Amino acid sequence: MVIGSIVGLHGKETDAGDFLVLDVLEAGLPPQIELPLKSREDKYVVFVSGLRVGSSSSNPLQFQLLVDHITGHLGDEKEQGIAAQIVHVVIAGNSIEVPRGLLNGQNLASKDQSRLSEPIKELDILLTQIAAGLPLDIMPGLDDPANFALPQQPLNRCLFPGSSAYNTFRSCTNPHCFDLDDIRFLGTSGQNIDDLEKYSDAKDKLEFVERTLRWRHLAPTAPNTLGCYPFTDRDPFLIESCPHVYFIGNQDKYDSRLVKVENITYDYQ
Repeated sequence: MVIGSIVGLHGKETDAGDFLVLDVLEAGLPPQIELPLKSREDKYVVFVSGLRVGSSSSNPLQFQLLVDHITGHLGDEKEQGIAAQIVHVVIAGNSIEVPRGLLNGQNLASKDQSRLSEPIKELDILLTQIAAGLPLDIMPGLDDPANFALPQQPLNRCLFPGSSAYNTFRSCTNPHCFDLDDIRFLGTSGQNIDDLEKYSDAKDKLEFVERTLRWRHLAPTAPNTLGCYPFTDRDPFLIESCPHVYFIGNQDKYDSRLVKVENITYDYQ
């Protein structure tokens, strides 16, 4: 358990006056909107994070191969057929790495200004190629030029003059929730799960991800150890409707899990 998670404790008082906990009751998964009937054709949503354009480890060739794969300009007929079924692309944070040594509070020389803006220009070129053919959502991350506190506000569209010219381009918040063909997607750029790992034990990151669903809260450690805006009348991190797809960006490796709840019937009203 971590601070900020709301639970009930079932137990009894011992002869010594202590409270003996017999069971910990969590909120459990929130109600979920009913899944639509399965479509006859497959559709794919691409999730990408941690591009870090401008870092020493970034490889422009790899980025271009990714774009070519998404847009169907790469691979054999089978791979191109899969690419044709991609209907949405989500970039979940940490897309840019700015040389932080330049941000020292002093006026920048013209060559340093160019170094500062070059990664953003390079990212915009890549995003423009995707937005020309597919709906594209971009979320801010911990290292992106956005506000630090959650929920992070959308990256300014003026950073992307090329891709923002398309109505398929959306600069979104972090966390981000959207519906696609009556399928609800919810996710973050990873700060909430990374912070949970510092203060709670789990076998793998997926356990933290599942716990936030069962606690019905995206970021229980905010604002204690995770920066967030001081909301007074509502909590924007409450999960009121269970998503069908819950994604977390910027993790060490890809993994997935299907969460099922047995013997529970939701009442949809």
